[in-house]
Amino acid sequence: MNDHRKSLALKAWERLFNQPEIRMDAEEQYEALLRLADDFEEDGIISPEERRALIEKATVFYAQSVAGVGEGT
Repeated sequence: MNDHRKSLALKAWERLFNQPEIRMDAEEQYEALLRLADDFEEDGIISPEERRALIEKATVFYAQSVAGVGEGT
């Protein structure tokens, strides 16, 4: 694995995690994060274990983001 390429990929993932695109809702952000993790693994940039860690982080964040939606204030 190319360390520089891996570093750039993980920075891109973290950027999307921390600052989703304008008008991107939680579901769209989650799907984009999963897609990136899959693409990074398929391209050999990250290991399967690293992919799982990214997916777990995105899933926890998504679950927290949508928790309580529709329950009122």
